[in-house]
Amino acid sequence: MLIIPIKDGENIDRALKRYKRKFDKTGVVRQLRRRSAFIKPSVSRRAEVQKANYIQGLRDAMES
Repeated sequence: MLIIPIKDGENIDRALKRYKRKFDKTGVVRQLRRRSAFIKPSVSRRAEVQKANYIQGLRDAMES
């Protein structure tokens, strides 16, 4: 649970902005989206390898 202490006379918009920033840093929404669908380990590994090949191709092209 996130606790945001509000100082006397502090604008509620400012406190809400602090809450949203703190909530984003926890990564709860990203974690929920990632867990919403199961991805087989073989599929995730294949995507990892494809990304590595793509990046290596870009690096090779820059060297040439």
